[in-house]
Amino acid sequence: MEGREQIIKKGTAYMNVWMYTLREFEDALDDCKRGCINCNDDPVHAWDEGVCFYTGSLEGQDGAPSGYLLHQLADKRSLDFKTGGPDGTDVDGQSKLNYDLMDEFALGNYQLQSGNCPSARKTKERIAQLMYIPMIQGSIRYAYKVDKLQGGEKEKAEGAAFASAVLPRVHAANSDAAAKIYNNLRVGASSTNHQEVKAAFESVYSQLGLTCADIGGLWNEAEKSYYPGMGPCTDASTTKVVTETN
Repeated sequence: MEGREQIIKKGTAYMNVWMYTLREFEDALDDCKRGCINCNDDPVHAWDEGVCFYTGSLEGQDGAPSGYLLHQLADKRSLDFKTGGPDGTDVDGQSKLNYDLMDEFALGNYQLQSGNCPSARKTKERIAQLMYIPMIQGSIRYAYKVDKLQGGEKEKAEGAAFASAVLPRVHAANSDAAAKIYNNLRVGASSTNHQEVKAAFESVYSQLGLTCADIGGLWNEAEKSYYPGMGPCTDASTTKVVTETN
């Protein structure tokens, strides 16, 4: 039952709300009228609703860690992967992802108000790319927990939920990489190889519009170091990973 509970919780908060956030942004773009400064109140309102779904109602003006939705997830995973702070190198404070997304949200709002619909769409596409970061981090984290830290039903379910949120996008980039992730993290997987999961994700970062620094590495705060073999990758090597591990 614990695994089912985690699938429901994570699926609701991180898959359904994730998609509805983007749906609101798409609604704003559908309503945007190019070059019409006084016609874009409705799209701006829809865009703001998307930001609200991303953030949730509990964060407060300072983004304090008290929410349950995507904003809070980004901050939690940044502690695990040492991607906090404006530069993405800290293990406390707000995630770099949330700093970056708030900038993109504000930019999209301005573009819609200005009737610059094509630029607003490009901003929405960048937002969608960035929103995959915590899903990738969560998948890698729970693959390691299951493989190396004797993770049980709860950890297996959480890994499956995070992987499910990002697998369609990975498959569009590289079906072999997606198959590796799926076979290791699917519900009922007979075994999990965390290095295979990590390598598969790393092989598609460039196609996803992401970098190794965006994801970071799995950080062991007690030891003040990355878990063995779980440090950040280097972008120059990522494109060969899947081929080399076949």
